[in-house]
Parts: sequence; structure tokens; C-alpha cells
Amino acid sequence: MSQYLTGLPAWLVQRLSALYMSLFTLVFLGWWWWTPELDYRMWRALFTHPVAAIATSMFLLALLLHAWVGVRDVILDYAGHRHGLRLLLLALLGGWLIALGLWVARIVVLGVVV
Repeated sequence: MSQYLTGLPAWLVQRLSALYMSLFTLVFLGWWWWTPELDYRMWRALFTHPVAAIATSMFLLALLLHAWVGVRDVILDYAGHRHGLRLLLLALLGGWLIALGLWVARIVVLGVVV
């Protein structure tokens, strides 16, 4: 298995992604709170703005990395030493996170919600 996100690098990914997601959420909630009368046109204008699209894409990447490291650690801790089970669970997790990432990227880039 890959050793890229273990130990200190995994810890840093968890902390930095949590920090970015927290700041993004606070800024977004502040914008939402102080913007009167939100409608579809305003939401669309917000998320089609390049800065908001990049910030949202970075939020998605941080969320996916955060989820990967966290759930991967839980799988490695609780799946025991059954390598086949670990591999299956990690493959399912990776596939699920990739699918979610592509789905949200499609929404952010194309504005297509299905």
C-alpha cells in the first residue's frame, strides 16, 4: 500500500484541510448571512465567478483529501490484518471519493445538476 499520506504528512493534510474548510465555511456563511434576498440568479452569479469557483474547487479537494485520510485510517485500524478486506474497503472508498469528486466538479465547472 502507498506510504504517501502516513504519519506526519497525513496529519498535516488533516489539519490543513480542516483549517481551509473551516475558513471557507465561515466566509460562505458570512456572505450568505449578509446578502439580502438570495435568488437563483445570485447563487449562479456567485458560483460562476472565477474566484468562487476556484475556492469551491479547493474546498472539494480539501474535503476529499480529509475524508480519504480519515476513513483510510479507520479502515486500517479496524480491518485488522486481513489484507484482502483492507484492499477491498480502500478500493471502495477510493472509487466512491473519485465518483463524488467528478460529480461535484461537473456541477462546479458546467453548472449541471443531475
